[in-house]
Amino acid sequence: MAKVLGKPIKRKEDPKLITGHGQFTDDIKLPGMLFAAMKRSGMAHAKIKTINTDQALNHPGVVAVYTGKDVQDKIKPIRSIWLVPGCDLIPKDRVPLAVDKVNYAGEAVAMVIAESRYAARDALDLIEVEYEELPAVVHQEAALEESAPIIYEDVPQNIAFTWKAGEVPEEVFANAEVVVNQRLVEQRVIANPMETRGAVAQYNPGSGDLTIWCTTQNPHIHRMTYADALGVPETKLRIIAPDMGGGFGAKIAVYTEEAVVALAAMELKQPVKWIEDRQEHFLATSHARDQVITTELAGTKDGKILAVRAKNITNLGAYLSTMGAGVPTIDFGLMITGAYDIPHAAAETIGVYTNTTPTDAYRGAGKPEASFQIERIINLYADKIGMDPIEVRKKNLVAKVPYTNAMGCNYDSGDYHGTLAKALETIDYAALRKEQEDARKNGRLLGIGISTYVELCGLGPSKVAGAIGFGGGLWENSTIRVHPSGKVTVFTGASPHGQGEGTTFAQVVAEKFGIPVEDIELVSGDTLMISMGWGTYGSRTTPVAGGALAIAADRIVEKAKLIAAHELEVAVDDLDFSDGVFSVKGQPEKQRTFKEIAWSANNAWNLPDGMEPALEGQCFFDPPDFVYPFGAHICVVEVDPDTGVLELKRYVSVDDVGRIINPMIVEGQVHGGLAQGIGQALWEQSVYSDKGQLLSGTFMDYTMPKAKFFPEFESSFVESPSPVNQLGAKGVGETGTTAAPSAIVNAVMDALAPFGVKDLEMPLTPEKVWRAIHDGRKG
Repeated sequence: MAKVLGKPIKRKEDPKLITGHGQFTDDIKLPGMLFAAMKRSGMAHAKIKTINTDQALNHPGVVAVYTGKDVQDKIKPIRSIWLVPGCDLIPKDRVPLAVDKVNYAGEAVAMVIAESRYAARDALDLIEVEYEELPAVVHQEAALEESAPIIYEDVPQNIAFTWKAGEVPEEVFANAEVVVNQRLVEQRVIANPMETRGAVAQYNPGSGDLTIWCTTQNPHIHRMTYADALGVPETKLRIIAPDMGGGFGAKIAVYTEEAVVALAAMELKQPVKWIEDRQEHFLATSHARDQVITTELAGTKDGKILAVRAKNITNLGAYLSTMGAGVPTIDFGLMITGAYDIPHAAAETIGVYTNTTPTDAYRGAGKPEASFQIERIINLYADKIGMDPIEVRKKNLVAKVPYTNAMGCNYDSGDYHGTLAKALETIDYAALRKEQEDARKNGRLLGIGISTYVELCGLGPSKVAGAIGFGGGLWENSTIRVHPSGKVTVFTGASPHGQGEGTTFAQVVAEKFGIPVEDIELVSGDTLMISMGWGTYGSRTTPVAGGALAIAADRIVEKAKLIAAHELEVAVDDLDFSDGVFSVKGQPEKQRTFKEIAWSANNAWNLPDGMEPALEGQCFFDPPDFVYPFGAHICVVEVDPDTGVLELKRYVSVDDVGRIINPMIVEGQVHGGLAQGIGQALWEQSVYSDKGQLLSGTFMDYTMPKAKFFPEFESSFVESPSPVNQLGAKGVGETGTTAAPSAIVNAVMDALAPFGVKDLEMPLTPEKVWRAIHDGRKG
């Protein structure tokens, strides 16, 4: 059988999806199903004086209406699961429905249950809510001012926490030849998967079993949280994540709506469905980024970086979301030195509550922000000392791995200089600079941007998870079941939802067993089928769940080999195993196929003494460390000086994501990440009015990247297997979002250099760029 690992085979998942045969949450139809709709606050900060639901209850088709007071004693607030220690954290949990006060526009204050979706939606307009409006604050820096409105009486200055890590001796900056500092803004963005959030809840009053189908990236974490909130034993609560139209981090968070829907199903003893519309998604599903970072770099005149320190003021929104405290602290702070050998580093993050939608993870989650600040400050440093930014990077890139950065992270494998060299060769950097020089003479504004990034991925070591306040382990569970026919079912505790593990995991098992990929099926996203797992995020599925899968497969091969040796009446050491066949060394005609051994193991007619029947392997893999994908991205932009319109002319990426299982899927992951990273740099932004009204709550106001906006991406890869897991995988899903924003902004600043422009806040809209050119000309 041909080897399949490392081959670009087509995705097994796609036929059902592209032919309309997938099953998403909204496709689930149950007898007697009712429909839920949420009444949301139109004010960002207000006391609730009264809620009158009488007219809504009398509306035809309405079965029930719930308010905050109806559910406050039945559902506990939804807690964050990442309570970072040592930072005086004051967590504010999400209440199921607002009771006395609303804290952001879009917060749910009531829920209607009706016989049709239309009746439920119409009844929302009949609910009368009387508010007493309070002053609102939406920007984190404004929320820290003495005169700012206080959202919670027990949270002085609206500060949820102050986290610090690392240390830089004062004399390093005091004695440095060059010091550069810059205020950098990571604007608020919103993940917009094709499928919005939704839930279907069904309760069996006879058995007490509660099943929730919902759009989640981590079903077991949802089960753990909702079991606590609803007072339902985990043994009676089943969470199922059906096919899902994207997540991008927004479906990591555990929300309140699903819990209220479940309560209604339990009380009404009928299934209840709630599907978020797109406007609700903009208002109520977690936002992301929204960090103001001031970075300071100390270096020498000849380009050697001595230290970096970053202060991050992060907007948490109105409540502490599931991963809300961890993203701007651990995920951001530990990676502020990037891919560079910087001896000293320190990070400080101040988490601030505001009257906005809570923020949480979004593709990359803290690492893009960390990469952005170091990549931007290095370019500003290069400009100050008059050195090419490429040369500064060459002087400071990590030279040898394994390497421990100044914050204690252990970079695992790879040649950091090698990826940069390959990217420079691909784009022909010297010729490109000459082209830029000639273009400027003719009034054209070409810019070249570089990003040499590294990111912390494969969220895994459970001891580390405990130490940093994560409310669970980060090991992963994989079980492989070989049926009597030799067909295989793989069960994983990860919850892939578009990343392609239905194919790549099948490739791993097919390679191990020497059987066709078509003989292997993946089961995931069901807490009844899989004992435990910690979900899909942080590029952890292949390094951690895939690592477990590889070990479980090896255990099956070991057992199968014992059975084959027993049947062939030879010692185990006398057997070879290749391409699905166990054969006797020197006598290849004496053999057993993997399929034959599967039959033998499951029938158990002739097994070695003491051996248990069946052919099944399981592994609970707790990796010893994280993994660190890295790479070099270079892009070319051209700016129209009369309009500020940008054209992205080329984008070259060279990434080391460890061992590649399927090049086609890996390249697709990079391209998707690039689209989102470039989208943040150039178009996407969530905007609030000073009163907390979301001004970018539709696709007419929130610009999403489109395929026509991009050139053909020039992607290539270098493979240096990670020693952290058996597969050597590092993760790939977040490379593009980590590298692209800084590469794009660096390119635009390079194009605008003749006008003295040093920095602009993302997104770099044509108006913003034109104004910078206009002001530069006047200056």
